[in-house]
Amino acid sequence: MSLDSLNNAATEQASDSFMQCCTSSAWVKAMVLARPFKDKYDLAKQADFIWQNLAEVDYLEAFDGHPQIGNLATLRAKYINTKALASGEQHAVNEASEQVLLRLSQGNAEYLDKFGFIFIVCATGKTAAQMLALLEARLPNDRATELVNAAEEQRKIFHLRLEKLL
Repeated sequence: MSLDSLNNAATEQASDSFMQCCTSSAWVKAMVLARPFKDKYDLAKQADFIWQNLAEVDYLEAFDGHPQIGNLATLRAKYINTKALASGEQHAVNEASEQVLLRLSQGNAEYLDKFGFIFIVCATGKTAAQMLALLEARLPNDRATELVNAAEEQRKIFHLRLEKLL
């Protein structure tokens, strides 16, 4: 899709495109309303501005649109909406050892129990072992710190997806 196509798309089509990048309905709605974008830098700037001004509930909605790292069942179920742009993001998990996958699964459960949302990391280019190390490093944090960390990782993810979209 070109930027011109995105700028001129019907509301429903633009919403669907943005939803593949981030599943926060407030972010999607604001991105649709922010059109037209002058260029890809304006698109990125607006995406960040909108993201930074959302409420916690909007971040949590975006996080909920992700599969848990290493959980193959949720990968299949949750990638349905974002499949086109998210494919390959967790590619390295498929090549992980059973031990690393088990530790990822256990760490994810602990993380979810502690913070109330799944572990979010921009997985592109990271091995399963690297993601596990990041998960274990972030587990000692408090919830407020992790909300900021997860929001920043989500921001990185939607930027990658916006680039793929265009």
